[in-house]
Amino acid sequence: MRRLVLCAAASLALYFAAFAFVLHRPLSVGLLRMEMDRKLARGARLASPKLVVLAGSNAPFSHSCRVIGAMLGLPCENGGVAVGIGLDDLFARWGPLLHRGDSVYLPIEIQQYDITAAQNRMDMDGAWLFYRNRALLWHLGALRVLAGAFGSTMPDGLEALAEMAAHAAGLGHRRAMLAAQFDREGDRIGTTLATADPGFLATLHRIEPGPRAIADGYGARETARFVRRLSARGVIVIGGLPTDFDTVRLPEADIVAIRRIFTRHGGHFVELPDRSRYPRADFYNSEDHLAQPCQYLHSIAVARALGPLLDRAVRPPSAAMRALAATCPSARMTIAARVE
Repeated sequence: MRRLVLCAAASLALYFAAFAFVLHRPLSVGLLRMEMDRKLARGARLASPKLVVLAGSNAPFSHSCRVIGAMLGLPCENGGVAVGIGLDDLFARWGPLLHRGDSVYLPIEIQQYDITAAQNRMDMDGAWLFYRNRALLWHLGALRVLAGAFGSTMPDGLEALAEMAAHAAGLGHRRAMLAAQFDREGDRIGTTLATADPGFLATLHRIEPGPRAIADGYGARETARFVRRLSARGVIVIGGLPTDFDTVRLPEADIVAIRRIFTRHGGHFVELPDRSRYPRADFYNSEDHLAQPCQYLHSIAVARALGPLLDRAVRPPSAAMRALAATCPSARMTIAARVE
């Protein structure tokens, strides 16, 4: 029995040591981690007042800080990375960088509001924090530590070994990949309509959570705490709707539930006339990811809506921004309708 206990203890120690100090995935998770680190570093350097856009991948794919910041005359950082990075993690990193007079816009994916605490603990960021940032993991709580410590499996270890070997061999140049995919404001670029995948987009069908699930979700509670904390410090917090297909049903009760997460805790809420819903032809490879011309079209509308809440004069978009936005299928449809 004693030998069995010793073997089990040694196995656990080896497991923890391997995933805490050795095994990691530099070409997949590591790319997201580098993206997050770069965005945080740029955000920390921005002078106040500044604007930060936070969500999952809906932020960088469907929103352009280059457009919104230029139209509002504010330095802007697009801080979103991906759904799967817990909101508690995202808020813990960005909260200290936001100061009185700064603004944060949160077009959070609706499915993030109704996530449970258990699902949040099992997000992919737990394992990377266990390897790279155990201090932050401890800050997020003991249950997060346990989930991060035990969140890796044998297949994860094998994938880590393969990625480490490929990276050591010079494959996968992460800095070049990030430079090709993101601009200096953290926006996703290069998502042209010509390289979109309409066949795949046609297969996507998502049902949004109901108002009770949204209001009672762990993500909603985390967001409410973030809104309260920042609003008390003089940060302007504004919620918004994420982009999605115009065929996805979004009841008024859902919007009310989301709005209350912000307005009941000292924040504000913006709802565009089209509720941030667009035809599938406007998207790149997901319900959350507009193609870049449509990212610009949507961002122009967002900037115009944010201006009054931020007490900022809204400048017209540049000719180049207008020209790219005009190639979005929605923009062409609108122009055609006006001509007819």
